[in-house]
Amino acid sequence: MFGGAPDLEVVAEAADGAEVRDLVARHSPQVVLMDIRMPRVDGLAATEELRGLPRPPEVIVLTTFDTDRNVLRALRAGAAGFVLKDTPPQQIVEAIRRVAAGDPVLSPAVTRRLMARVAADGEAQGSRAARARERLALLGERELEVARAVGQGRTNAEIAAERYMSVPTVKAHVSRILTKLDLNNRVQIALLVHDAEGGGYA
Repeated sequence: MFGGAPDLEVVAEAADGAEVRDLVARHSPQVVLMDIRMPRVDGLAATEELRGLPRPPEVIVLTTFDTDRNVLRALRAGAAGFVLKDTPPQQIVEAIRRVAAGDPVLSPAVTRRLMARVAADGEAQGSRAARARERLALLGERELEVARAVGQGRTNAEIAAERYMSVPTVKAHVSRILTKLDLNNRVQIALLVHDAEGGGYA
């Protein structure tokens, strides 16, 4: 898959989630492409462990989606996004490039599917929604507008155009949102917004 991408280098491969932390410590990769289903330690636990490191790599989760209900746990743990296993190789390569450049993969179409699935599960709907609304109440009016746009899968450029802001201003708002809410990336902003405004999201 990566043979035609000279800007990407595969520095290590792990057969199990238990091997990931040591390999990351040894090779310091920018991005980890993490399968959810592995023997012994699965990708969810491995993602949570990696994101707890002082300088963690970004994590992209691989999922079959229809069967991997726990993908949301990985995103809440700080994964920079997720791609479906049947995604064309070039799109997976591009997702790695985007994440390495600091732009988490948050496709509006895939996000809608994720949120619909989570809504159908309906776990702890009321309490999670209430906690999410309390956290969003810490934001200023413009920050909240930007957070909601992030929750809709908008890029910085799209938010800037829709809200009549410059792209640097949008980036500044996103940075402040992450700091105020103690979040890792845009994916977690989107999940928090959906928790708060959907009411039925687990």
